[in-house]
Amino acid sequence: MKKENGNIKLAIQKDGRLTENSLQLLKNCNLDIEKFNDKLVVSVRNYKLDLLFLRDDDIPEYVQDGVAELGIVGEDVIKETKANVKIVKKLGFGKCNLRIAIPENVDIKNLSDLNNKRIATSYPNILSDYLHNNKIEAKVVHISGSVEAAPSLGIADYICDLVSTGNTLKLNKLKASINVLESEAVLIKTKGLDKKIETYNIFLNLLSRIESVLNAKKSKYLMMNVEKESLNQVLGIIPSLKSPTVLPLAEENLFAIHAVIPSEKFWEIVDELKSAGASGILLLPIENIVL
Repeated sequence: MKKENGNIKLAIQKDGRLTENSLQLLKNCNLDIEKFNDKLVVSVRNYKLDLLFLRDDDIPEYVQDGVAELGIVGEDVIKETKANVKIVKKLGFGKCNLRIAIPENVDIKNLSDLNNKRIATSYPNILSDYLHNNKIEAKVVHISGSVEAAPSLGIADYICDLVSTGNTLKLNKLKASINVLESEAVLIKTKGLDKKIETYNIFLNLLSRIESVLNAKKSKYLMMNVEKESLNQVLGIIPSLKSPTVLPLAEENLFAIHAVIPSEKFWEIVDELKSAGASGILLLPIENIVL
């Protein structure tokens, strides 16, 4: 598939657990994306970008071969396919763990307890590497589909699979035991992209947009009023990313404070702010932050 319109190509999952979040991330970057339905390639209306909708297992290879310059895919897929691509940015969604799960009536005290066991998985390369690195002699049973039923069918003793909530394991009377890999969605690029100046500049601009969205997602805009006598005390409480903005109000000795803070900090400090004299406290979402 050759680039004909000068656009950079980004491969994303066509239908799966990363699709919705990948599209939302791009829309938050102010990219106008048409409905793709059954299309393989869709051009973004207001940006020099084409989206390729693929199976997640195919994305690393497409990026490795330069068919798509960029891709959004899980770290687990990259490690399993062993594709020669560069991870540019972790995107903060699609988080999961690849774990060895065992029957509920079994306990594993040491990694050595895996010796001579049969472990069913859809990730044979990752599991084999993990066992090799830890000097464990176990048989890897490659199953392409659902692996949860393998122990009850006598195909394997244990399984190794992606775990998020653990509900599927419980239904199959299994429990998560050993963590093999932590994974999340990442932005990847093809090697040698920096040698194509025009395409590389498009990539840098897109990366800047993505980083601004990710920064905003982790932050909130905090506003409040405070009397002059309490100003320094309140400023000392605020965990601002930059120095807070202080503005005098029409009422004498009253100031407005504006600050960008980490999202998770608000509920840790709100009672302290009120006790220090802050009033009219507002917490607002942020669409983008360019640092």
